[in-house]
Amino acid sequence: MAAERFRVGIVGLQPGRSWAARAHIPALRALSESYEIVGVANTSLVSAEKAAAATGLPRAFADVAELVATPEIDVVTVAVKVPHHLEIVKAAIEAGKHVYCEWPLGNGLAEAKELATLARAKGILGVAGTQARVAPEIEYLRQLIADGFVGDVLSTTLVGRGGGWGGSIAEKRISAYLLDRANGATMLTIPVGHTLAALMEVLGEIAEVSAVLASRRTSALAVDTGETLSMSAPDQVLVSGLLANGAPLSIHYRGGTARENDGLFWEINGTEADIRVSAPSRGHAQLVPLSLKGARHDEKAFRPLEVPASYRSGVPEDVVPGNVARVYLRMARDLREGTRTAPSFADAVALHRVIEAIEKAAESGRRTVC
Repeated sequence: MAAERFRVGIVGLQPGRSWAARAHIPALRALSESYEIVGVANTSLVSAEKAAAATGLPRAFADVAELVATPEIDVVTVAVKVPHHLEIVKAAIEAGKHVYCEWPLGNGLAEAKELATLARAKGILGVAGTQARVAPEIEYLRQLIADGFVGDVLSTTLVGRGGGWGGSIAEKRISAYLLDRANGATMLTIPVGHTLAALMEVLGEIAEVSAVLASRRTSALAVDTGETLSMSAPDQVLVSGLLANGAPLSIHYRGGTARENDGLFWEINGTEADIRVSAPSRGHAQLVPLSLKGARHDEKAFRPLEVPASYRSGVPEDVVPGNVARVYLRMARDLREGTRTAPSFADAVALHRVIEAIEKAAESGRRTVC
């Protein structure tokens, strides 16, 4: 007997350039045994019709209200800018739809808690798009740590480049809102947030933090228009703290592009071994191919740790749609079997709580419990 297919409506689709177009459409189409894309809603019916025609989707909805009210939709994918998440996700939940919402779940912890509470009360499966958690390298790394490859974890250090907060953006229309801290889509919440989700998946909860959030750049050039735009989002994020197991944690993210393809460096130091995770170009662990190296006991040099092929099977090879597809695979399993394996709204609240603790620690200058 064929498995049940879940019917998806996407909110926020701009062909050729949006995250939904780059990640969700190819991910869902690769999982055609589990999902069927019904249609799209954008800011206007005209926009939705253009998006549907360009991507070959059967329906264009006049607005979000029409999409979530449609009986033929089981899952609503929310892939719009962060300030609109609360309103759209609430509408979907109240209409009885399951939700896949891109990260950050809300514009701050309070919004995330409100959505998680509402989803729980309505019996809705809420999935948050922290897809770095399910990247094959992260899944394998988690297993290595669980199997004792490094022994007891002594400490961990993470250094990354934030990309878009480096003094210029390619397109004003797409990226200008990232420069305004009030929108909740900053270097701290996006690349640091996604990578923190992966770190916590591997090493467990963060207990307490001290932090510095610095704005060394206060403006950015929009390359397409030539305008200089104000930037209030910090371009330097520094965090020190303790994991729940007592191991020290150190993080430094810098805005801008990496030199020599050195975008992410993450080291886990243990009693028996060290593991290094690295990535080219930038420190967005959810977007880039990761590589693992390890050195045990008396080894003087790191050697590659190859991820078994089984961790990569069944989804697109490209990192972006591949990791999103892995979240959708878990979501389908959860909907069919009643499990909770996909990154959930509750997981998103836990991550938002860490980010709020970092913000409070930076504002107060004091160590803050997460």
